[in-house]
Amino acid sequence: MAQDIRELFKNDKITGDKMPGKHQDRFLEKLDVALPETKQSNFSWWQIAASIVVLLGFSFGAFKYFQSPVIVDTPEIANTKIANTKNVVTKTLGDISPGLKKVEDYYLASINLELSKMTYTPDTKELFDDYLNQMNTLGKEYQKLSLELTESGPSELTVNALIDNLKLRLNLLSRLRLQLQEFNSPDTEVSGVKQSI
Repeated sequence: MAQDIRELFKNDKITGDKMPGKHQDRFLEKLDVALPETKQSNFSWWQIAASIVVLLGFSFGAFKYFQSPVIVDTPEIANTKIANTKNVVTKTLGDISPGLKKVEDYYLASINLELSKMTYTPDTKELFDDYLNQMNTLGKEYQKLSLELTESGPSELTVNALIDNLKLRLNLLSRLRLQLQEFNSPDTEVSGVKQSI
């Protein structure tokens, strides 16, 4: 018959008898024999297999990344036709020295920044197209100089010509920006003569 434990404590039917000596030690020994404690290693086979799969995946990705050719999509290259179908990897200023790479990166970033800031309207499209044709010509010349750098090796003349080409392109874009600003200035033309409002 089931009794409520609270009733037992109220009636003080449980005596304060102590357990026999070393009872707890014997109980723990029997428990260890019946349920031995197994040490688990920090790495299971699944974790090792998963690590190997991840490592193989990264290795394959790196292999494919370094095996694929780098394709640079620039307007100068996109509009040119190459008679010779042989792919030539050209050197850039960055291949010569880290200092020249910084110079080249600075000019290219400045050129791209200038291009991104410019907006043209149908009225200024002709002016804009003329400047872009000049930029295209300079881009082709830059490619020829890069090819010369690759074939002949670095020389002071070639390096200076490459840097001057970049400077000239940046100056061209600065002049275009100024001309566009003048054209879009708040001055209006009345019968061919500009007058300030």
